[in-house]
Amino acid sequence: MDLEEFKTEQTTRMTPTVKKALFILFFLSFLMFVKYAPYGNTHLVGDSMGKQLFILYFFIVNQTLGIVHEGGHGVCYLLHCPEFLTASNGTIFQLLFPFLIGYYYKRRGLLFGYLIGLFFLGISLHYSAWYMSTADQGLFLPASKSFLGVDGKHDFYFILTQLHLLQYNSVLAGLVRFAAFCIMLYSLVYMFVLAFFASEKNIGRRKFGS
Repeated sequence: MDLEEFKTEQTTRMTPTVKKALFILFFLSFLMFVKYAPYGNTHLVGDSMGKQLFILYFFIVNQTLGIVHEGGHGVCYLLHCPEFLTASNGTIFQLLFPFLIGYYYKRRGLLFGYLIGLFFLGISLHYSAWYMSTADQGLFLPASKSFLGVDGKHDFYFILTQLHLLQYNSVLAGLVRFAAFCIMLYSLVYMFVLAFFASEKNIGRRKFGS
């Protein structure tokens, strides 16, 4: 394969059939997320095939986000960041990860890939909202609720205490959760339009006047 063939392959866009299939997949994922995603209780037990599938999906996504989250803390441990930034950097990395993936595809003109990144940004925000909602339970996060399986400091207890907002953690968590669902819905509506009514090429021409 020469360079020109590689470039052509790299910029190949999704077919309408693939877009429709992905929209249906993410729409069903969203419905299961609304119905089954835990809020205040991370222990899911499957009592139906749909819920068991969601548990597997939720586990894979959360483990990926958890690895990125801990990586954000790890960077600060290596660079000896201030304590507030160290506590915040896990969530910053966790949110930047899906956003930057989406941004990469948007820069390449692949709007569907961008929307998939936004959808997972919404999931990441929902994860952060749950974490924020538990901030008033104390400085230390028990091993049973920790991604690493060991006792550790609760990021949002420290962050919200420093900002004098700990007493509002439930309200803030609710707002973040609302924003998460808005982002997920926005990405789904846009996916629906691209899959059934428009092409990314035509949208790009209308938007940029090319």
